[in-house]
Amino acid sequence: MSMQGRGIAVPRESTTLADLLDRVLDKGLVVAGDISVSLANVELLTIRIRLLVCSIDKAEQIGLNWWRYDSNLTTRAAAAEAENVELRERVAALEREIRQLAAAPSRIEAAGRSARKGSKARAAGKGAARKSRKRPPP
Repeated sequence: MSMQGRGIAVPRESTTLADLLDRVLDKGLVVAGDISVSLANVELLTIRIRLLVCSIDKAEQIGLNWWRYDSNLTTRAAAAEAENVELRERVAALEREIRQLAAAPSRIEAAGRSARKGSKARAAGKGAARKSRKRPPP
């Protein structure tokens, strides 16, 4: 004989999948666990699992909003990628300029050495010309 046949009321509360999903998204669901693989008391592998299932509103309430800044998930992805390309080009141009400036002092020093050699040669030439013009004795 069933319970209803004896006059006992049995509450029948049916929960649909939609109700369950609504409750999970509204309140949130956290699944956390660690999986560890050991051999002879030597830990070979550890996997830490942290899963949070909730609505976007609930996630923002608890301070999670990483999807707003993920370039793969936002409409600003193309603009961010274009900015990255531009910045990489600017960095490459600056690096080329730094290399040129670093190489420039050696060129300047080489030019300075040849200029000094030229001035010494001119000075030596002037000295030789002075020596050849001897003054008559007084």
